[in-house]
Amino acid sequence: MKLPFLATTLAILVPSFAFSAPLLTQVDLYRSGTDGYHTFRIPVVETAADGSLIAFAEARKHTAEDPGLGDQDIDLVYKRSTDQGATWSPMVVLEDPGEKWSAANPATLLDRSNGRLWVFYIRGRPQRSAWNSRPGTDDMRNLARWSDDHGRTWSEPMDLTAVARDMNDATWRVSWPGPGGAIQTSKGRFVVALGKFPYESLAIYSDDHGKTWQRGQKVPGPDVRNECQVVELNDGRILIDMRQESEGPRWIAESKDGGATWGTPRPGVVATPVACAIERYTPAGAARSRLLWTGPKGPGRKELVVRTSTDDGVTFPQMKTISTDLAAYSEITVLKDNSVGVIWERGTSQNYEFITFTRMNQEWLEGR
Repeated sequence: MKLPFLATTLAILVPSFAFSAPLLTQVDLYRSGTDGYHTFRIPVVETAADGSLIAFAEARKHTAEDPGLGDQDIDLVYKRSTDQGATWSPMVVLEDPGEKWSAANPATLLDRSNGRLWVFYIRGRPQRSAWNSRPGTDDMRNLARWSDDHGRTWSEPMDLTAVARDMNDATWRVSWPGPGGAIQTSKGRFVVALGKFPYESLAIYSDDHGKTWQRGQKVPGPDVRNECQVVELNDGRILIDMRQESEGPRWIAESKDGGATWGTPRPGVVATPVACAIERYTPAGAARSRLLWTGPKGPGRKELVVRTSTDDGVTFPQMKTISTDLAAYSEITVLKDNSVGVIWERGTSQNYEFITFTRMNQEWLEGR
């Protein structure tokens, strides 16, 4: 009679002493020169309500150039994973808008209330770029789609162009999402960070699960650049992290009204000028969330690092290297098991040869 009791006691005690080994795994999702495309760029990843992962990218057909440059043709594509990023589905084309058109710059969010998955992006006419699209026209349109089956199928596009930019502003050529970094706040508001040309940053937001949208005010001050992401802080404020113009600190600003207005920007993380990622993360057993930030340490676009902040983005004292390869754009998602996934542009002999998914756990992040 004593043996079963002993076994039960051990079963209760062992988990209190158990811990996971540090985890850092890596898999390449997209590779340049495959599936009929010259280059894959601008990766974004989201964890769906069922735990599956959806990884979007721009599939650039002819060159590595940005939308609208030369004879470029860009399709918006994605892959899904149902095993926490270990393996991925064949590539699916979400949008091919036509010869020399561009479907580009994705950002995603999950509506926690109903499991609906959203993707926001731009659709550009042939040879129309951020620099030469015509103000007040549909040269560059802001679109959104949603999925109610965890990314298997998608709605027709919803046009948000007239919300994303001021069509009466004779200088405002285009607005683009993120890339990446759209959120639903703890109060349920959707907030999508936008860059614009001429370069500034702002956000659009929705309080009715994406049915209607409003445009917030632009981040004040000079030299507030374009590619940006938002994250909610522990007290409900919204932080926007923005790409800077040259080597040195990025820009950070905060909003007390859900992205409608912004305070004065301040210097952020010192990094290479590139689109970086920021995400809220709550370790197991922690009372407060932390911020995770990824980007290339440099010099130049090299050595992807993850930085951690425990003071809502005031400082990011902890840094760990994910890879010493060439590295550019990145985005972060928190998986169902509370591990962290980073999707990023990786190079070996040349820039942007791969889009790679890296998964890490709390033990690796904290250096246990």
